[in-house]
Amino acid sequence: MPKTYMLNKPAGYVTACRDGVYPTVMDCLPAELARDLHPVGRLDIDTEGLLLLTDDGLLDQALLLPENHVEKEYFFYALGILDGDKIARIEEGCTLGKTEKRVSPAKIVPVGTCTVKEIENRLPEARREKYMKNPDGPAFTARLIIKEGKHHQVKLMMRAVNCRVCSLFRVSFAGIPLDPALAPGEYRLLTEEETAVLEEKKAAFLRSHPFVPYRKN
Repeated sequence: MPKTYMLNKPAGYVTACRDGVYPTVMDCLPAELARDLHPVGRLDIDTEGLLLLTDDGLLDQALLLPENHVEKEYFFYALGILDGDKIARIEEGCTLGKTEKRVSPAKIVPVGTCTVKEIENRLPEARREKYMKNPDGPAFTARLIIKEGKHHQVKLMMRAVNCRVCSLFRVSFAGIPLDPALAPGEYRLLTEEETAVLEEKKAAFLRSHPFVPYRKN
């Protein structure tokens, strides 16, 4: 029976099975467990939150193929102002920078407003001094739900509306919320209820792709 775990990914870890420079998410697990698992998708090195780890190759296809429209929810801190016009652009599907690639419509929910100095501890260390030159500048927190997984998508979507993400967390993936009891770097096996949610998504994927072979990474 395939096994899937959730990990509260810490910042500073790359989403890979091995890396010659940085620690990987697999370093959060005992070696005997990490040997049989692989990450489902990727989170950027500075992104925190829910990451699934599995020995089920079919799960990757069921959750990651763009046409499956699997939801990913993020909470983030950002610099700038999130007004009605920007929300409308995001929810209509904005264009990403110079690439002019248009992303699918997303759902964004403003959570709160603040100033740069109030989120100083959330600013990336490499840019903290620069951002703190305007300590009373506007900042905000929000939740974003997307059904794609383009490289740096959340950050690029915010840049497209003249805002800059400075701290990003994935709080839910494929209908599975991050367990709030897990500290950064901690993990646990999915519950039967959580596993059932993923099994239904796999079943739906196989109904629409009946000839996909099972693949174990």
